[in-house]
Amino acid sequence: MELNRRTVIAGAAAAGIAASTLGTGTAQAAEGASGGASGGRKPVKELFGKLADGTKVYRWSLENGGTRLKVISYGGIVQSLEIPDRHGRYANVSLGYDNLASYVAGTTFFGATIGRYGNRIAKGRFTLDGKAYQLSVNDGVNSLHGGAKGFNTKVWDIEGFTSGSDVGLHLHYTSVDGEMGYPGTLKVQVTYTLTRHGDWRIDYRATTDKATVVNLTNHTYYNLAGEGSGGIYDHELHLAAGRYTPTDSGLIPTGELAKVAGTPFDFRKAKPIGRDIRVGHPQLVTAKGFDHNWVLDKGVTAKPEHIATLRDPKSGRTLKIATDQPGVQFYSGNFLDGTLVGPSGHTYRQGDGMCLETQHFPDSPNHPSFPSTVLRPGQTYRTTTVHSFSA
Repeated sequence: MELNRRTVIAGAAAAGIAASTLGTGTAQAAEGASGGASGGRKPVKELFGKLADGTKVYRWSLENGGTRLKVISYGGIVQSLEIPDRHGRYANVSLGYDNLASYVAGTTFFGATIGRYGNRIAKGRFTLDGKAYQLSVNDGVNSLHGGAKGFNTKVWDIEGFTSGSDVGLHLHYTSVDGEMGYPGTLKVQVTYTLTRHGDWRIDYRATTDKATVVNLTNHTYYNLAGEGSGGIYDHELHLAAGRYTPTDSGLIPTGELAKVAGTPFDFRKAKPIGRDIRVGHPQLVTAKGFDHNWVLDKGVTAKPEHIATLRDPKSGRTLKIATDQPGVQFYSGNFLDGTLVGPSGHTYRQGDGMCLETQHFPDSPNHPSFPSTVLRPGQTYRTTTVHSFSA
């Protein structure tokens, strides 16, 4: 029987279950900490570490509705996301590190806020209003997730807030004209909110002083059994998408919107991720698993609509995602190679985590038939994704 969230949280409280501990690595005693435990109160701030130039990086801790979230100012990274299982036992279900140095050296984008442009742009080039732009190239000949020094490498200004029964963070960053080759000064605000029901909501906002392209997303790797617990191939996934965008050898969309029917890419009915992942489909061979954009049936919508459900049968933990975006990139952790160590002390190997990145389609600036990612002066980029948890 699947229990509702309130029953799980109440049961955990009655049993006196303590928060699971997480190695903090370079995290030090709170500096300028404000407020107490979260749960609708002011978020807690502590020093997480310092960059080589002495810049301080802080970690913010939030708790509300039974969900516990930790975010660091470097990269706007989700460093920990704890939710209970069907018995009320908490686990961190996001992959990451317990120290700042690993995030700085890392190339996996664990938990990061991604921009200016999530996913790939072919050869790092696009033309806008008749002018050609060359971006930073950091994925072979292509530009990935904003370039070599995308938003995942920036130190964000963060403010904690409470609003009614919600608790959250406002993250701010200004990307100057020409950064990583992108035109226009882009002012970005990303808001993380934990609701009283334990939902994690992400609201993205951006404005520009010159025409540019924008595609913001979050790159959290999920393992609903708990990070470091092993693979996600037995997780059951449902995607409300009848088409996907096949790619070339560089994982750049060909422009085709292919039907998922009769292919391993059909998740219209929930199935284990591992069921078809080793089928010799050419697209799976190229990507070494799933690393593709699904074309959501609903398209672009005025408000978030449910598009994905991920469930771990063993723990009962379930994640539902709603978004207003037209696509979602499902990445099955194909390039985790056993060299990275998480906060649990376990290494991450292929398939030990997976991403569901809500987005516009990859390489959209070079495909006029794809939904546009162009932002112009006077316009405001707005998009929202909501993650709901249950057990």
